[in-house]
Amino acid sequence: MKLLFVADPLAGFKTHKDSTFAMMREAARRGHTLFACEPAGLAWQRGGRVTALTQAIALTGRSGYGVHDWYTASAEARHALADFDAVVMRKDPPFDSEYFYATHLLERAEAEGARVFNSPRALRDHPEKLAILEFPEFIAPTLVTRSADDVRAFHAEQRDIILKPLDGMGGMGIFRVKDDGLNLGSIIETLNRDGAQTLMVQRYLPEIVSGDKRVLVIGGEPVPFSLARIPQGTEVRGNLAAGGKGVAQPLTERDREIAAAIGPKLAARGLLLIGLDVIGTHLTEINVTSPTCFQEINDQAGYDVARRFIDALEAAAAS
Repeated sequence: MKLLFVADPLAGFKTHKDSTFAMMREAARRGHTLFACEPAGLAWQRGGRVTALTQAIALTGRSGYGVHDWYTASAEARHALADFDAVVMRKDPPFDSEYFYATHLLERAEAEGARVFNSPRALRDHPEKLAILEFPEFIAPTLVTRSADDVRAFHAEQRDIILKPLDGMGGMGIFRVKDDGLNLGSIIETLNRDGAQTLMVQRYLPEIVSGDKRVLVIGGEPVPFSLARIPQGTEVRGNLAAGGKGVAQPLTERDREIAAAIGPKLAARGLLLIGLDVIGTHLTEINVTSPTCFQEINDQAGYDVARRFIDALEAAAAS
């Protein structure tokens, strides 16, 4: 198959842990032809098809911490997305206006025959923080609002809360406010910008000390191991980007219950790969843009997530 990966610049990949790299490596092992482009290379003109400024890439076999010569690339050339067997959208958040516009171009390409994973419409319909609102039975007390007064009332009720922006990633912009309410007003001002931006507030879950688990779901079925991202020191965030320690562990019965309820439903909407974030027994986020942790689970538990993903991608592209 000819596979096109829409992603961030390849030169910035951290190949010792990057899940998109793991996908590419497994696809290359199977003999698939790899291409890459950035969202900025997408274009459409009246009378034509949606195209991308792409490079054919070949893997050098080198990878690991600090390795940058992991691929070679051809000169850039413009190709119609419908001419590829599958287009894999792996652009990292934030889900800003440009990401939004890219999903519209990708959806137009679908109308021309392109097979895009995850589905562009599904990416738009499932913002990663807000997607959990469809499944209230699995989430902790949660508030989504612009109102500072609503946040203060929620804190008065819950006493220990987490506040976060809707467009953050990697733990960026997450704050904890305990019972004393210290700095609550300042944090609200920082996140909601005098009522101009919506934020999410959730009851603090003390189970975070045991990790914020990433449960990967591929084609509606969970990977049997999660990666618990455990906060270090005085940090409240378990995100690997915020210094959390990743520990692979088998799924719990609760993890499987959540995945069984959500996975098939979202797979039917075109989300081939999702990442459920679970703290204790509660769902906290549904990641749909570029879920990670493939390599950490493989390295620690011996479960080849990339192989499972490419199996699912081949099947979906052929259907």
